[in-house]
Amino acid sequence: MNAGHSHQSTAAASDGNVEIRPVAASEFDQWLSLWEGYQRFYKVEIPGKVTDRTWARLLDPAEPMTCAVAARGGHLIGLVHYIFHRSTWTEGDYCYLQDLFVEMELRGNGHGRQLIEHVYDAARRYGASRVYWLTHETNLDAMKLYDKVAERSGFVQYRRAMS
Repeated sequence: MNAGHSHQSTAAASDGNVEIRPVAASEFDQWLSLWEGYQRFYKVEIPGKVTDRTWARLLDPAEPMTCAVAARGGHLIGLVHYIFHRSTWTEGDYCYLQDLFVEMELRGNGHGRQLIEHVYDAARRYGASRVYWLTHETNLDAMKLYDKVAERSGFVQYRRAMS
């Protein structure tokens, strides 16, 4: 098991037009625009204080939380947040792909797949046993992609807010 952000590659993957790479500290405004787009898509509003804390965690090498972005010509067009955590079922940690978002007008061009593949590569380097994620049952377009790159677990999520 690796410590901190050693699971994050400094190499960037590129399809010629789009580069998949770690987010840079100087890209807060662009990341925020994507993050707000993600929230609009899911019809949620995450408080600014939480967003600020998330950004700090994403940049902290001691945190197990990471962000990669899809960039084209210096402009961020997508993001993926992922978190490594222990599991009682395996020796290796799991990788939870928590958030995936590509600008609405650029969907269907393979950028979501590129971001998922970036997470798979990071998980392999880290020695993770599994990558998993959740999506809303109404997110049918994304599920077409997810069905191609992963398998459905059959589990149903239950939750209860503790605030």
